[in-house]
Amino acid sequence: MKVLELENVTRRRDGKTVLDKVNWHVEKGEHWVLYGLNGAGKTSLLDLINAYIFPTEGKVSVLGLEFGKTYLSEKLRKQIGFVSSSLQQKISPYDNAYEVVLSGAYASIGLYEETTEAIDRKGVEILKELGCLEYANRTYETLSHGERQRVLIGRALMAEPALLVLDEPANGLDFIAREMLLETIEGIAKKPDAPTIIYVTHHIEEILPVFTKTLLLKDGAVFAAGHTNELVTSEGLSAFFGMPVEVGWNQGRPLLSKVKRKSG
Repeated sequence: MKVLELENVTRRRDGKTVLDKVNWHVEKGEHWVLYGLNGAGKTSLLDLINAYIFPTEGKVSVLGLEFGKTYLSEKLRKQIGFVSSSLQQKISPYDNAYEVVLSGAYASIGLYEETTEAIDRKGVEILKELGCLEYANRTYETLSHGERQRVLIGRALMAEPALLVLDEPANGLDFIAREMLLETIEGIAKKPDAPTIIYVTHHIEEILPVFTKTLLLKDGAVFAAGHTNELVTSEGLSAFFGMPVEVGWNQGRPLLSKVKRKSG
């Protein structure tokens, strides 16, 4: 099953083209990196996937639901786990970590319904799995940035989504917190029943070996899409950036450096 089908998708806003003839097919079980610099159109593309906006032209189908042919919002969003900085700002600072995770079962911001024993048990299991159980009763405002991201991922997993979208989840984390979070994400991706994952970043070193596919987005258009090890190369990224760079690999992860110009 195709999780995502974008065919010649264009999106215009205020007379400006923010997405230009985007083609992108994601199969069930694939794990993708969406890579682009600031202003590349990543946010617009994610808003499109979540049905927050609609294309000006082209065809969009997410989890078998084609835009324009079915009522999307509630049906679709319950099947997508979405973690972003904008979501983090909407969480009540007074809800504890456990409540935030449980709210994911209802796709709500805040817990307004009485939970069942099954949902409670599942929440505890997810907290354990993500290493969050020790701070389950702490309020959201007292958690570190890394702890908050783990809790939001837990919230996203509560509804057993078919698609998990992580929008720059390691942004703002120190090295240790980032690596701990990436280890958690890798563990989720390796599970037999893992959702298809789209990991959004503008840091090459965050690309884990489990992300075998990459889409390079530049100026609202697909620069390239395919196997990570074929695209994330010195030659490929030098063309993408328009400047000479070098890509090295360590333990299955890429490292990026600028090539210094020879003097004289």
